[in-house]
Amino acid sequence: MRTITENRTAADQRAFVCEFLGTLVLVFFAVGAAVVSGQYIGTLGIAFAFGLVLLAVAYAVGPISGSHLNPAVTLGMLVARRITVRTAVEYWIAQVLGGIAGAALLLLVAKQVPGLRTHGAFGTNGYGYRSAVGVNIFGAFVVEVIMTFLLVFVYLAVTHRIAVVGFDGLPIGMALVVIHLIGVPLTGTGVNPARSLAPAIFAGSPALTQVWLFLVAPLVGGALAAVVHEATHPAFAAARAARAAAAEMETAVRADGLGDLRGGAAPGPGRGPQA
Repeated sequence: MRTITENRTAADQRAFVCEFLGTLVLVFFAVGAAVVSGQYIGTLGIAFAFGLVLLAVAYAVGPISGSHLNPAVTLGMLVARRITVRTAVEYWIAQVLGGIAGAALLLLVAKQVPGLRTHGAFGTNGYGYRSAVGVNIFGAFVVEVIMTFLLVFVYLAVTHRIAVVGFDGLPIGMALVVIHLIGVPLTGTGVNPARSLAPAIFAGSPALTQVWLFLVAPLVGGALAAVVHEATHPAFAAARAARAAAAEMETAVRADGLGDLRGGAAPGPGRGPQA
């Protein structure tokens, strides 16, 4: 039992580090593409920056943590009962801290570029006067819910439990590219509370007054994706029920064996070789 606990603790620590590091990389490079290179690469370049960074990180840490890098994805996994509440909370902490660290490093670099504006901008999300096309608050909320729904639904559809393995990262990365192609002109594309909050902290009040929408709407979209996925992919629910039943049976067998050892009972039928 001690060995099992130690192994689980080590795995949890690795997953925490992977989510922290992955979110840091996503914010620094992908948001950095919008902040430093946006005028040169445009919406298409920004979209591919986000998608390709997520794809690269998925191959690097996906087998360990699932490469969520996004509290909305983690919430979807929690609602789908693929992870525990404890794991979800640990992931959320790692993602927020990683996002803030990535934004801090990006700010450090941005400050070395003469004339580069960071206050009120800095790759943050917005609606109304802070939207490139002036989308209103209702439109921004709806589009953020829909875009996050797509991202989380793809995560749930291509992964069997948590890990992102094989070609799983490809549809996830491509989904994020498409999401940014439509979302950048509308809201700057949030779909990730950690990605939205981190730059807003350093951008100041104009961004912070609107960031609540980009925290709430993605979480709604992530939870909705899990509910819909449950209806469209019933085989996953059946497989999960089978795994749960097998785990309960294994626990019962172990408890029965432990009781025999403590009680000093001799092996009975089906429990061991007979004399």
